[in-house]
Amino acid sequence: MERSISEHTANQVIADSFIDRQKATWKDYLEVTKPGINIHNLLVTFAGFWLAAGFDTFQHLSLLVYTLLGTTLVIAGSCSLNNFYDRDIDPYMTRTRNRAVAEGRMKPIAALWFGLILSIVGLSILAVGVNYLAAFFAFIGFFVYVVIYTMWLKRSSTLNTVVGGISGAVPPLIGWVAYTNSVDLSAWALFMVLFLWQPPHFFALAMRKVQEYRQVGVPMLPVVKGFAATKRQSLVYTILLLPASLTLFFTGVTSWLYLVTALVLGIIYIFHAVKGFKAEDDDAWAKRMFLYSLLYLTVLFFVMIMDVTIIEIVERV
Repeated sequence: MERSISEHTANQVIADSFIDRQKATWKDYLEVTKPGINIHNLLVTFAGFWLAAGFDTFQHLSLLVYTLLGTTLVIAGSCSLNNFYDRDIDPYMTRTRNRAVAEGRMKPIAALWFGLILSIVGLSILAVGVNYLAAFFAFIGFFVYVVIYTMWLKRSSTLNTVVGGISGAVPPLIGWVAYTNSVDLSAWALFMVLFLWQPPHFFALAMRKVQEYRQVGVPMLPVVKGFAATKRQSLVYTILLLPASLTLFFTGVTSWLYLVTALVLGIIYIFHAVKGFKAEDDDAWAKRMFLYSLLYLTVLFFVMIMDVTIIEIVERV
């Protein structure tokens, strides 16, 4: 698997920044775990658990804690390994050049061992404290993100974002199987919502950073296929996302509140994607798509949790 920038060049960039540097601080160790990504994944992991357990969650708080802790550590470890591997390209991108490893505040070997230890501990917690199925899906997410996405497809194929989306779609599945220890249509519906949401989300980001990705040789879709093809694929995924998001209603997990919300949010998302074909300012359109994707997912999962909560309250009255 080829590196986008030579190892010598990357090491030289990092070595230059080591001059007069201090030892890595706890903030640097926290930073390489990408806490923003972890918070997002904690939300959807909790949502998966809550949808499966409802108010029974309060009778299984230790199981929830083990689920969230194990998932968090696996994701944190994966992100640290991503920082380690991408140390050759991160210094050349504005979005990543201030990362601890890229800037030289943390030695690459430290990020490597930190990532491995966190991942192993996280998988062990899930296997021992939750169940083997939760640990299995966490490992799948880890392997796809670190090996398939970071070490292979990110640098070799426009499918990097799509296939890498498997790892980002695993957390709610972990939450669901943590309680049920089984996989059904509702579990896969949660997975598909996250899986189909990610391509248009990251396509929009890639369009905004297209020159930087081109500079470091990462074949993101806008770099290889251009903006028109990226917009077409974004529309396809937003269309597919709509029925996937509605599935939870038809499996009986959620009620009409969620159905109407998912329907409205999905139609608006499709509308934004369609507007891209007539956009005069592609960067402005990509920014709106990116911001709306964040709003979409936040509101969707919040209403998902609220809907199940209301159902539980009504059934207990």
